[in-house]
Amino acid sequence: MLTAVLGLGQIGLVAAIALGWAAKKFAVDVDERETKIRAILPGANCGGCGFPSCSSYASAVSAGTAPINLCRSGGSAVVENIAHIMRMKVETSTAQIAVVLCQGDDRKATLKYHYLGLHDCNAANQIAGGPKLCPSGCLGLGSCVAVCAFSAIAITAHGLAVVNRERCTGCGKCVAICPRHVIRLAPATATIHVLCNSHDKGGVVRTYCKVGCIGCGLCRKAVPSAYVLDRFLAHIDYSHAALAVLAADAIAICPNQCIVDFTKNYPDDRLLHPLPAIPDRPALVTDDEKAQR
Repeated sequence: MLTAVLGLGQIGLVAAIALGWAAKKFAVDVDERETKIRAILPGANCGGCGFPSCSSYASAVSAGTAPINLCRSGGSAVVENIAHIMRMKVETSTAQIAVVLCQGDDRKATLKYHYLGLHDCNAANQIAGGPKLCPSGCLGLGSCVAVCAFSAIAITAHGLAVVNRERCTGCGKCVAICPRHVIRLAPATATIHVLCNSHDKGGVVRTYCKVGCIGCGLCRKAVPSAYVLDRFLAHIDYSHAALAVLAADAIAICPNQCIVDFTKNYPDDRLLHPLPAIPDRPALVTDDEKAQR
């Protein structure tokens, strides 16, 4: 019995020595800067930096293969801290926020058919180009909501994606997932936007949306320094912040009220404040189904 116990003890001792040797032999040196950078990153793993996780971004920065200013969700404070760790000059960038360039919800935009499939914009867009007659409008099925790591997007009761400007970090994941490219990143300081994404001529736009841009050019005539007209669609030139402020002068003359000042007429004022989780939008039903119920 004693012999067996001693034998097991010897085996355990040999194994411990072997494991200790292997740990030292195959140990991977971790850059101390990587550990510090990982500690100050927000840990959201949102992918806005172009890396799959905060850990992989920290590794790339410490290795010198990634810029120090890619963490949009962390903001300027994180960039400054990373610069201090890396002993580099601070490289800040203009903060950006996602904007849904559409007001055409189920009340204002014409539907081609009642969609009963998955609550996913990409899936719906594969069926005859989506249920909305407008080829560029928000489908309101929440693909953007599903990928947002900060709960900064919600779908209104009438099927329109709206961004919470306080929560949005400008990571860009909602921009990438939208099949109709309705969501864009704009300077966080910009509060005036042309909420339309259609390049169709005015006559066509009027057939499917009550609040779409008709390319009349009145905004550009009123404030030529702030507006650009691109293939029948007006948008604001944000390259000069001081000039972009003047865009407000054209709000009153827009015939379809598609120019919106978010400080006065945000699409859904509730989203300016913290919100509880919003349930999935119910699927649309046909008139026959309503009659049967």
